[in-house]
Amino acid sequence: MVLRDMPFAEKNKMINDIFEISELASKLKKGSLALFPTDTLPALCSYPEFSKKIWTIKKRPSTKPLILMGGCLDDLFEFVNPRAIEDGLKLANNYWPGAITIVLPTIGNISENLNSNSNSLGLRVPALKLARDLLMQTGPLATTSANISGKSPVRDALEASIQFPGIPILAPVPWPNSSGLASTVVEWDEGKWNLLRSGSVVLNEK
Repeated sequence: MVLRDMPFAEKNKMINDIFEISELASKLKKGSLALFPTDTLPALCSYPEFSKKIWTIKKRPSTKPLILMGGCLDDLFEFVNPRAIEDGLKLANNYWPGAITIVLPTIGNISENLNSNSNSLGLRVPALKLARDLLMQTGPLATTSANISGKSPVRDALEASIQFPGIPILAPVPWPNSSGLASTVVEWDEGKWNLLRSGSVVLNEK
């Protein structure tokens, strides 16, 4: 039987290392990586200070930035450069929670852990409540899609656990269905928005 055609009950029996939000948050704070569902694609995550582990296990070039995902707008905009806040808030209020990643210039050293090429960061508040519940407890996390670089994105907890064995997984499983599409990515450019990646959301802003 093809893995993706397997019934949920059989898939769930194959998944180990499942943790409730409070347990998973504790593991993350100690430096662990984790896997959790979102409205777009399942995510691999860590606290920003442990983000090097993500690039290593994902076999992803460190020149490719990670996304800072948060449970609410305020948790992310504390890192945004004041000159981009007005435009950024307007866009975020229109599309968050949702499947759009907004790339904005940041302040402080937060970008050093997620984007070695720039002081800008991709920010997102996911639409899936389970993901936001985790993020509200942990605070913002460094994230990327839960797949080895170059492989197809995973769709559920079992596929994620197969690609990343031993990495803690957010309960409950099965995870809620996701769109299977990556988020739309837009970048602020001094009052204008540039589309970097088409995805789940069609942007009306210019």
